Amino acid sequence: MFANDYDVVVVGGGHAGAEAAAAAANMGSSTLLVTMNLQTIGQMSCNPAMGGIAKGQIVREIDALGGYSGIVTDKSAIQFKMLNKSKGPAMWSPRAQNDRMRFAEEWRLMLERTPNCDFYQEMVSGLLIEADRVVGVKTSLGLEIRAKSVVLTNGTFLNGLIHIGERQLGGGRAGEKAATGITEQLVALGFESGRMKTGTPPRVDGRSLDYSVMIPQPGDERPERFSYENTPKLSKQRECHMTHTSFLVHDLLREGFDRSPMFNGSIKSIGPRYCPSIEDKINRFADKDSHQLFVEPEGWDTVEVYVNGFSTSLPEDVQFKALRSVKGFENVKFFRPGYAIEYDYFPPTQLKHTLETKLVQNLFFAGQINGTTGYEEAASQGLMAGINAHQKVKEKEAFILNRDEAYIGVLIDDLITKGTEEPYRMFTSRAEYRTLLRQDNADLRLTPKGHALGLASLARLRRMEQKDKESSAFVSFFKKTSVLPEEINPILEELDSSPVRQSDKMYKVFSRPKVTMEHMMVLDKVAAYVDEHEVDDEVLEQTEIQVKYSGYIAKEKLNADKLQRLENVKIPEDFDYSQLKSLSYEAREKLGAIKPVTIAQAARVSGVNPSDISVLLVFLGR
Repeated sequence: MFANDYDVVVVGGGHAGAEAAAAAANMGSSTLLVTMNLQTIGQMSCNPAMGGIAKGQIVREIDALGGYSGIVTDKSAIQFKMLNKSKGPAMWSPRAQNDRMRFAEEWRLMLERTPNCDFYQEMVSGLLIEADRVVGVKTSLGLEIRAKSVVLTNGTFLNGLIHIGERQLGGGRAGEKAATGITEQLVALGFESGRMKTGTPPRVDGRSLDYSVMIPQPGDERPERFSYENTPKLSKQRECHMTHTSFLVHDLLREGFDRSPMFNGSIKSIGPRYCPSIEDKINRFADKDSHQLFVEPEGWDTVEVYVNGFSTSLPEDVQFKALRSVKGFENVKFFRPGYAIEYDYFPPTQLKHTLETKLVQNLFFAGQINGTTGYEEAASQGLMAGINAHQKVKEKEAFILNRDEAYIGVLIDDLITKGTEEPYRMFTSRAEYRTLLRQDNADLRLTPKGHALGLASLARLRRMEQKDKESSAFVSFFKKTSVLPEEINPILEELDSSPVRQSDKMYKVFSRPKVTMEHMMVLDKVAAYVDEHEVDDEVLEQTEIQVKYSGYIAKEKLNADKLQRLENVKIPEDFDYSQLKSLSYEAREKLGAIKPVTIAQAARVSGVNPSDISVLLVFLGR
């Protein structure tokens, strides 16, 4: 069946595996995607959404490099929101609600249209290893598939164990069996493995909900898109809704705590800190009388609804009784209960920055096998592993992104240098250079790299160069064009900003905090420039950010340089981190346990952010 050796075999068809297969195949490697179920390629195992805080930036970076996630997201979106618009552009994060079925279908079709990409449905039960080098995989039917490199993207399937109350079921996802054999072989080869846990909420029948008593959560009036390609923008959107739990709901949930695998010792592994189960939330935050629940439709036409914020592994009868006490859920009907799942992972300190393992050559890990959580984190690792698997077998230079080049670089560097003992999730605060790593400029940062690899097309590169050229020209226009007091002062007065007394450059006025591009567009000279040069929304946004935040960007570069000089700043051995309430809870917990000797060491501890380091520096008088 498989007479010839493949360049790259990808094991697993989730977000990481799909991106890995697409990258390797598009770069010219003969690629085989082996998965246990071809019907679940690109499956959204948990929430039907892509993007969010920092995650949206990652999807834009994947797209800029020539990956598929942004395109698939746009083609299956049912709602789009740009989060954090009230904050600076470093915090703006795109997020889309998606049609779950169409998302998976779009992934499958895009991969089928990708030259060099073959498919095979079966469980991979082991690896073929010769002299510390992987040479293929073996399947549960006993087939041996030879390959020059292998990318493992097993998600939650390695010895997966599903928990619903006191019941345990072997499985990697609801309705799908676990994968066995790989962990045991890797451990025998000398790899260190561990267990992690994640969970998912119940899915319910939207026809049984009373939306009239919930708070509507509409999408943006002018929805954008993820991809820098010419994907369609949304012309209509589906609303989400918000409701809340209550003391009654919490009391009903507590009645089942004695049967909860979270509290009775059945689950021994660590779950995602920033996506806790509902029972964990009401236990840890007992003083809160309610928690938000977001009611998210699963698609354009289906009535299935995802209850975001109600992740749980409590017995199904407890879930049902408690959820029926939530406002708007009084008559709720379940499609399926929530559950928790434990699975094997391999601490990522065992990898190189290319995501190749240190112990076995040409073997790459990507996604939740590395201890991360989230579709976006997984997809970005898959992309990088697919790229580097191709580069390795073709004897080309490794492709590594630095921390100042991409969130993807921050993610991988954190994993490789710090490791993780809990599911790793990306946040903007994890990046020292987040003002540089914005969602709006991912194409400017990474498209040239994607094109050099053979992933981003020449047309895409030319479009990016045109955007850069037009933005630079528009910035120059503001720098050299003056505005008279009588032209700008009415706008400044309206904004309660100090009037100008003489003619001044537009750039200087535009730099003021309250002045936006909308205000500048009122000026005849600006409006005429926009009309004459047919300036589009992307260029308008890019120009505004470059004008208004140039000082912040320069300052950030300076601060980044300072962080490199912190190896000699000592921290007292008996330092009490609990006294610094300005530190994040995670930072106090981890610094207290690890006790770093220097500020630089503290900065490398997983979960300690640049803002935490600033607090320490201030306290230490630096």
